Amino acid sequence: MERYRRNEVTAEAEREQAEAVIQAWRRRLCDVSWFMRGLNEHLARRANEEDGCKGRFWEGRFKSQALLDEAAVLTCMSYVDLNPVRAGVADTPEESDFTSIQQRTQELGDNASSQQSAPEQAADRPKIALTPLNTEDTDPHPNAFGFADYLELLDWTGRAVRDDKRGAIDSGIPPILERLGLDPEGFLNQAAGRTRLEHR
Repeated sequence: MERYRRNEVTAEAEREQAEAVIQAWRRRLCDVSWFMRGLNEHLARRANEEDGCKGRFWEGRFKSQALLDEAAVLTCMSYVDLNPVRAGVADTPEESDFTSIQQRTQELGDNASSQQSAPEQAADRPKIALTPLNTEDTDPHPNAFGFADYLELLDWTGRAVRDDKRGAIDSGIPPILERLGLDPEGFLNQAAGRTRLEHR
């Protein structure tokens, strides 16, 4: 291939072989399965090296699921945001590292609950621009669900105890708006853009 790139290939058989390899590479650029294989292999090697072990890291092949409506998007969002809680590595969604709900609650302002989980790591991590959750008509992409609704949905869903999962939000933990030290009425006004968020 190096000789082909330098235009030094003279034999027709070599040229055909090089062009066949290039075609295979081009097909892979459009192949989600090949991309996931490369991504998963890299992550698996790093994780196995950190854990000092060998063997399969991922449980199974990736799946692709079309999210065709707001309910599907909310279901997927809550599933991902609750993964650390369900795995038993976090007590609440806002303490779940590397989730959008942790970033969203931290962006609400300086409050003890949203800053509890690895504040130094969170400060070092680059912030990803998340799609706002609001129902304002002025927004170019309004959602049927507002942020306060999503917080309550997440809190309610996270409290459901499931036999197939290790963790759930403890029933003795206060509701999420209370945990975040937010005044519900002030939160709704802020979400609608009418006033600043009020902390208790």
